[in-house]
Amino acid sequence: MKICMLGAGALGCSIGGVLARGGSDVIFVDRYQAHVDAINANGLKIRFGDIEETVRVRACTSCEGLQPVDLVIVLVKSAATRAAIESARALVGPETMVMSIQNGLGHEDILAEVVGREHVLAAKTYVGGVFLEPGHIVSGYKGKQTYIGELDGQLTPRLQAVVDEFNKADLPATASTNIYGTMWDKLLVNVATGAVCAITRLPYGWLYKVPEIEQTALAAVAEGIAVAKANAIRLVSDDPRYFWDLAAEGLPAEFKTSMLQSLEKGEVSEVDFINGSVVRWGERSGIATPVNRTLVAMVKGIERFQECFGKR
Repeated sequence: MKICMLGAGALGCSIGGVLARGGSDVIFVDRYQAHVDAINANGLKIRFGDIEETVRVRACTSCEGLQPVDLVIVLVKSAATRAAIESARALVGPETMVMSIQNGLGHEDILAEVVGREHVLAAKTYVGGVFLEPGHIVSGYKGKQTYIGELDGQLTPRLQAVVDEFNKADLPATASTNIYGTMWDKLLVNVATGAVCAITRLPYGWLYKVPEIEQTALAAVAEGIAVAKANAIRLVSDDPRYFWDLAAEGLPAEFKTSMLQSLEKGEVSEVDFINGSVVRWGERSGIATPVNRTLVAMVKGIERFQECFGKR
């Protein structure tokens, strides 16, 4: 299968690199010139626990000159979704599937507006990744599930083909008939750790040792569960601790959430698509979400500080 990873950050490289190692024809598109140059010159270096491998893949900084592919996997930062898929129109042929594996909610609507709903799949993954330097990442993919589904919940041949491609590469994947429930399950995992990790700047090995952080995280997840229930979303669990524990399962002590990685690079985070989604859905449902609202405010305050005074 010909696959374009639209976005080659830590997670994009983690998933795309493992797919390439499994035999998929993968090309990375990312704006970070040094990263693209390192991948093309030396391959993508991926650390799996104590083992490191080099995977040979192609990379470029734009979609110019590229031909249509079978699958476009969108893993750019949430705020860049529309611009990225608009720039990738040449990759989308009559049978091309376009699939977001981004954190949070709302990306599929953006993709559908640009390429047509008939091209769009939805997915959520528990794979993790950490960016070390250009061309070099840590991948936390072993035993981490990815759930993929059609927007209407149907089981289709094209859906199964994508699931099979992931499983062939030893990336555990499942076809979901409840993809919106799955998306909320993953949202709550991100709600548990994304903002608290970004605000405190603590990697998981230290984040999980502070009881007050745990209490805040559980309260934020509890708000999300209440909002999901009010909207008849079927969740895998209604226990906030389930999502808090799941967020760190199998990940190394040095793991950092993508929200923290964004702030460390001086970039805008996806907090509006994660904790902000809980707040927006809560407003529509008449449910108060003060913890998530506060976490959004704190992350936006850090973003504003960095904008005004530079990355610190």
